[in-house]
Amino acid sequence: MGTARERKPAGWVAQPPARITNPVIERVEARVILDPYLSLTGLAGYSGLSVRKLRTHLADVAHPIPCYRVGGKLLVRRSEFDAWMATYRQRGRVDVDRLVNEVVRELSAPASGAAGHALLDKVPDR
Repeated sequence: MGTARERKPAGWVAQPPARITNPVIERVEARVILDPYLSLTGLAGYSGLSVRKLRTHLADVAHPIPCYRVGGKLLVRRSEFDAWMATYRQRGRVDVDRLVNEVVRELSAPASGAAGHALLDKVPDR
């Protein structure tokens, strides 16, 4: 072990330092994809929805937000929320007037065509 003064063996000659043959690493990058669990408050900040609206969607029977209940705390994984939210995506604006006019036109057309019968068969009885 190291003492303040080590004795060198007789005939010992100092050697130049070993040459570094491997390249020197100048920079290390680490990329981590975060998929955190968010509390309702954190999810409200992330999504722009209020905590109250999120609770409504959590309780929705038909299409609830996927969540984890740990003790009394509700947690939602960000990736699962993003997938749930993607199902609500709309592309463009629905032209309701055009759709209604098409249906009325098809319903008022003579029922002699097969398309008229097929469309009338889809209308539920009241």
